[in-house]
Formats: sequence, C-alpha cells, structure tokens
Amino acid sequence: MLINLRNIGKVYCLGEVDIPALGGVSLEIERGEFLAIMGASGSGKSTLLNIMGCLDQPTSGEYLLDGERVESLDSDALAEIRNRRIGFVFQNFNLLPRTSALENVELPLYYDSRAKAGERKRRAAEILTRLGLTDRLHHHPRQLSGGQQQRVAIARALVNNPPLILADEPTGNLDSKAGNEIMDLFKELNRAGITIVMVTHETDIAACAKRTIHMKDGVIA
Repeated sequence: MLINLRNIGKVYCLGEVDIPALGGVSLEIERGEFLAIMGASGSGKSTLLNIMGCLDQPTSGEYLLDGERVESLDSDALAEIRNRRIGFVFQNFNLLPRTSALENVELPLYYDSRAKAGERKRRAAEILTRLGLTDRLHHHPRQLSGGQQQRVAIARALVNNPPLILADEPTGNLDSKAGNEIMDLFKELNRAGITIVMVTHETDIAACAKRTIHMKDGVIA
C-alpha cells in the first residue's frame, strides 16, 4: 500500500475562530492506483490532497506514505519527501514565466546534489521529448499553449521519477481537446506504474480514473 490515511483531521485557526476542513478521513490507496477525488468547493478535497503531498500537516490522525509515518516529520524531512517521492501538477501550471520549458523542468533537480548541470539538462530534455515537446525546449511559458504548459508541468513532476503524482484540477484551465490529451497522458503514466491521485470537479475527467471518491463537509461521502 502506498498511502494510508487514518482518521485525518484538519482545523484551521483564524484568530479565535476554528474552521474544520477535514473531519476524520480514513483512506487507503494501493500502489498503481488512479484515484479521482470529487466534491463541491469547500468539501475538503484540496486540503486532503495537500496533506497527501506533505504541503500541509493534519491536526490529528496518522499518515503513512509507503509505510513511513510522515505527519509529524520536520520541515527538512518533508521537503525531501516532496522532492524525491511526489510529483505535483496544479491547475495554474505554476511555471516560472521568464524561464524556458527546459529550465522549468530542471528545477527539482537543483535540490539533488548528485545531479550535475549536464545531467540535469539531459534528464529534463529527455522527459520533455517523451511528452512530445521536443521543439519547445527553449520556449517560455507565454510562447506555449495551455496544453503545452501543462505538459511542461507534468514533465517537471516526473523528472525525479516519483512513484506518486498528485494533481489538483489539472484540466481546469484547458479546453476540452487539451484536457482530453492530458488525461490520455495520465492514463499512459498510470499504465507505466505511477500512482495518480487527482482532484477534479468534472465528471468526465473523473471517469478516466480507476476509482472515484466523493467528499462532502470534510469527510468521504
């Protein structure tokens, strides 16, 4: 099992007001799954994804990633996990605007002291080529379509060969054609053995996953 969430709770404190976001979520995700998480705005789905990605820590409960308890690790250990074991894909792409596609994909490798400059460029170019962007290596984000920008973001997520990809509304800013192309790519990556957990509000996009859960008011409905 890759992910095991046990009674995860999350409360945000805003001044003297406590706002519950998750109310005791338990979830198991097997290695090689493709899971979609659906729910209305405010249902807790993005909070849950952020906890899986070690971007946020739960207020209560246990989180085991590949058998290791991670919910109480310090910031350095969490950063190491995020860089080496998890790839992130966001709705807004989160690319550096003044940086080429190649340089954007190289970024996670700068945290790997073993990867020298030539190795970083080779690995980044290799994954971009694999995703059909051979002729876009030196283009900046503003020179790319939305679908191409998301492919660059996916390449960046894959460059460290993580076993897990977390995607938050990955097709939210794309037209239907580009969105379908991204989902075809996700299905191909999943067939290659990568575990994918995806938040979406679109039923047709969720249908691409092998399993779907629905969240409501901070719990799995």
